[in-house]
Formats: sequence, C-alpha cells, structure tokens
Amino acid sequence: MTLNDRLKALVERIPKNICGVYYLMNDNDEIIYIGKSINIRQRLIQHFKSTDKKEIKLQHFTYKVNIENTGNELIALLRESELIKSHLPIFNRAQRKINFFYALYKEENEKGYEALIIKKIENSGKELLAFTSLNEAKDYLFSMTEKYMLCQKINGLYKSKSACFQYSLKECNGACINLEEPKEYNKRVRKFIKSIQLPKKDFLFELDGRTNSEKGIVLVEKGIYKGFGFCPITIDSHDEMINYISTKQDNKDVRGILFRHIKKELIKYSKEQSQL
Repeated sequence: MTLNDRLKALVERIPKNICGVYYLMNDNDEIIYIGKSINIRQRLIQHFKSTDKKEIKLQHFTYKVNIENTGNELIALLRESELIKSHLPIFNRAQRKINFFYALYKEENEKGYEALIIKKIENSGKELLAFTSLNEAKDYLFSMTEKYMLCQKINGLYKSKSACFQYSLKECNGACINLEEPKEYNKRVRKFIKSIQLPKKDFLFELDGRTNSEKGIVLVEKGIYKGFGFCPITIDSHDEMINYISTKQDNKDVRGILFRHIKKELIKYSKEQSQL
C-alpha cells in the first residue's frame, strides 16, 4: 500500500532511529492513539501502510504526529502505559480499562491454609492482583489453582462440606479434607505469589539515554515502582541519580512491565555467567 501525501508528510517529519512514544492526533488536535516503538518512524510506516480495518480508520483520522524520545524501550513502555491512562485515546481500547473492581487477596484460614480469595477491591494495598470484573478474576484464579495444584474449595471456587471436585481428579492433594499439611500446601501458594510479584528489593536500572551525554534511569524501591528520569552519563552515585527521578504512579500494569524486564535481565545474566 502506498502512503497518501498527508501520511507521507507526517512520516517524513519524524527523525530516523528514535526510540520512544508517539501520539497520533486528529484534525482537532485530539489524541486518538498512543504507542511506543524502538523505531518510531518505521512503526508509523507500518501503521499507515496496513490494510487492517482498525489501522485504516487510524489512517483516515490521523492529521498530526507528536513524539517523545525516551532513548530506551523500558522507559518507552512505562511512559506509554502512563499516557494511555491519562488521555484514554479512543483507539487504545485494550489499555483503557483502568477501573479495577475486584482483587485477589491472601488470607490464612482456620486450619492454617493460605487461601487465595477474590473480593471487591479494598484499596488497602494488600491486593495481589486487580481485575476489571468478577468473571475475569474467577477465570484467572481457576487457571492458577489448577497450575499450582491448589484447592478450589480453599480458594472459594467450589462449595462443599467434603473434598473438592479436583481431589477426585487427583488435581488437588487433599488440603480440602486436611490430608495435606498446611506447610506443604502453603509452599505452592507462595510459589504462585512469587511468580506475580516484583522482588521486594531496590533496583536502579541504568539505560540508554536520549543523547550520548545522558542515561535513562528507572527506580524501584522494595518492589514498588517510583518513577523514571534522565541524568548526565557521568553521574555514578546512586543518591545523585535518584535526584533526577520523576515520581510516577505504581500500578498493576507497570509492575507487569518491570517484572518482565527484571526476568529478562536475570535470564541474560544467567546465560552470560554460564559462558564464563
């Protein structure tokens, strides 16, 4: 597909090889889409040449493009998530769901088993995960209960005075009828929780900057996202770098972004160590 003159002109105004966030705007200067890319110019060409139904609509309504250079993909991902929640562009439907009504909590029952319970969100800060609907929460919990060999009865998914249905299928070790020790059962609950949470440690990621004279930095303290910023590349002091951090909101989406980044870095480090 050949770009029309309007879209071609928009692409030609964008510098080559810029990593960051881009805004597509309509003829009233309203933001209709926000995206991120390690190469914004190339990503715009993909948008504007696509024959996908949604992309054709985007092409029709796009009259202006603004960009933010972030220098690296991690800050681009964090910034994109922040901006979508702030502006709620009409074409970012998948990420516009920001109202979480239910959450997953860990509670110890009277037998000492750690239950994963779905409740209406309390905003106590103790929620493990948040969901936009009860069905979404239940589907997720059913899946994790099966994956980690947990008990549907303990997790409030199956009402029974005796064993849960999964026990008859040998997919539950009998915690529902006290056949499995709480200590053993709780190990798997904690394994699940560990798989979804950022390590409760401090991280200060040093990344490529927007220019050769600076670096990007992302701060996590005790597993909580604090924000990102840019500082001169000559600064090595942790305390000095923190002064350049712009405070941002911690939420489920950014924790997912950071969790995937940390996991990727750990895998990369393990591979490097194995080659020594």
